[in-house]
Amino acid sequence: MPEPTSAIGPRAWWRDAVIYEIYVRSFADGDGDGLGDLQGIRARLPYLHDLGVDALWLTPFYPSPQADGGYDVAVYREVDPRFGTLADLDALVADAHALDLRVIIDIVPNHTSSEHAWFRAALASTPGSRERARYVFRDGRGEDGATAPNDWRSVFGGPAWTRVVEGDGAPGQWYLHLFAPEQPDLDWTNGEVRVEFESVLRFWLDRDIDGFRIDVAHGLMKELDLPDLAGRFPSGGPAPAGHPHWDRDEVHDIFRGWRRVADAYAPAGSRVFVAEAWIDEPARLARYVRPDELHTAFNFDFLLARWDAAELRGAIDGSIAPLHAAGAPATWVLSNHDTVRHVTRYGDGPVGEARARAAALLMLALPGGAYLYQGEELGLPEVLDLPDELRQDPTFARTGGAERGRDGCRVPLPWSGTAAPFGFGPGAGTWLPQPASWAALTVANEVGDPASMLELYRTALRLRRDLDALGDGDLTWLDAPADVLAFARAPGFACVVNTGVDETDVPPLPAGVSEIALLSAPLTPGGRLPANAAAWFTNRPLPNR
Repeated sequence: MPEPTSAIGPRAWWRDAVIYEIYVRSFADGDGDGLGDLQGIRARLPYLHDLGVDALWLTPFYPSPQADGGYDVAVYREVDPRFGTLADLDALVADAHALDLRVIIDIVPNHTSSEHAWFRAALASTPGSRERARYVFRDGRGEDGATAPNDWRSVFGGPAWTRVVEGDGAPGQWYLHLFAPEQPDLDWTNGEVRVEFESVLRFWLDRDIDGFRIDVAHGLMKELDLPDLAGRFPSGGPAPAGHPHWDRDEVHDIFRGWRRVADAYAPAGSRVFVAEAWIDEPARLARYVRPDELHTAFNFDFLLARWDAAELRGAIDGSIAPLHAAGAPATWVLSNHDTVRHVTRYGDGPVGEARARAAALLMLALPGGAYLYQGEELGLPEVLDLPDELRQDPTFARTGGAERGRDGCRVPLPWSGTAAPFGFGPGAGTWLPQPASWAALTVANEVGDPASMLELYRTALRLRRDLDALGDGDLTWLDAPADVLAFARAPGFACVVNTGVDETDVPPLPAGVSEIALLSAPLTPGGRLPANAAAWFTNRPLPNR
């Protein structure tokens, strides 16, 4: 295996890294077509460096019909011309490494695009063929096979099966798609599938990619006889134990193989995986990050917790204990490209913004790593009033508009100026419209404003690097009122978060920890912590904070 060209050292960086998610279509446009691209990202790398993150995660940039925002991959070893070229990606990675930024990319192993060469070959083939064996094809039920093989439902709404027309023009077999019909599920009991994806991993690792975010990591294996759900399991939400197509025990053998691939690259432990695995038992999630499997997994319990001290503490404790038992750090996240932005989720308007500011300090003070979703550092809210005709999320179409979908968190970022497209690119438009109110939330408008969300994030990320207590490690809860979260981290740090509706006294802190390091909102004249606010304290004065 080739040695990576990056000069970044072998430290287990992923245990406490802050990683910035870039939704490629919506980060920055380099060529003026209204669609974000690799050139746009490359031009904005200094912004990410100055923000203070450790790495960036790129959502899919592969050739794709874009039936699901690129999560329907047609070619796994190329760059979609709409986003650039392989040379553009290589240049982006080299520039990022020169700025001490690592690069993680999405890999989508549960399904391919229906335009993938394998699936086109499967459609052109016959039942029982090698080509169809790579996917989950089954005969229908009933005398004429006109009923789907089972009652499974698509995550995006509607049935999870589509019937094909065979070469003679007759209705034929059905294929499984747990997401859109344009995303046929692969059969991971097939050895060809396993060999192919390990080859894909090596292709990108050879190009000095630092790791992978695994899409639907808990969905690759299905119960072999494909039993009906028959109301035994909820149609949505985190996967419960025993589910026939989520979190099957057999999936772990796949990831042990992937870990062996990554570990073959020097320096040891430098190439990493993060799992998107939505599972309702923290102990089962911890199995994905055992020492011979993946490195980290997203924390959906924390992301989905309400702004409530008891619920947040439960999510924190319920995550840290089983992950630490597995030898892995927790990985915290407040927003991503699949969920309503947390400014809106926490209440929208001034209340949502205040809670989001406090939540940022809470998250960045917790042990382990964290993921930021592009624009959260600007305080961007969810865009709730997108015209129906412009929505592109398949969830919206497949539920007949009953579910609005995820487009509202994917609106292109505002960089500068007082009117759309707010410096997104040299062109006049964006693929989704930006609200006029975002003129106050551009990067240019927030830089240098000590009261802005951007400067709060920049300061917090700088302190996170400077303070020995922050990053990987442990925490100790402190006695506090019911609406308050308070914890200490050694050496000499404490975080206090008031989730209540009234101001509160700062609870007793460890001896010597009395200097204010950072506030999400000013203390009251009486020195009390306002509602929906957070504070960091240290045991020594911090200059230039």
